[in-house]
Amino acid sequence: MQMARSQGGWSLLNVMLVLSLVAVIASGVFKMLPHYLDFMSLEEIITSVENDKAANVRTIGEFNARLSKGMQVNSIRGINLDEAVTIKIENNEFRVHLKYERREPFIRNLDLVARFDKEFRVRLP
Repeated sequence: MQMARSQGGWSLLNVMLVLSLVAVIASGVFKMLPHYLDFMSLEEIITSVENDKAANVRTIGEFNARLSKGMQVNSIRGINLDEAVTIKIENNEFRVHLKYERREPFIRNLDLVARFDKEFRVRLP
């Protein structure tokens, strides 16, 4: 015969602790997910310049205009292009360095921080 302790299930306290832990993790995910989606959209905007021959982007000004238009279409706000993006033309290609940081308040004085830092090489059309 088995003892009563070995047949016991989860107590109410255990269930409440697990649910609160899941809620904290879900809150963090839902706060940071939009920033990662914005970053992926920016990546796509930058790399699409190479594939879109009709746009005929040849200068840094045209590239910046294309980026700002793409950000407006994708509703990406809160990122200053002048600070986040550095563009150079070297060896018949754009060298784009995308570097910025996003902070979200989490619990009282704790913040969630996402740092995005990626370099792209986009060939001129």
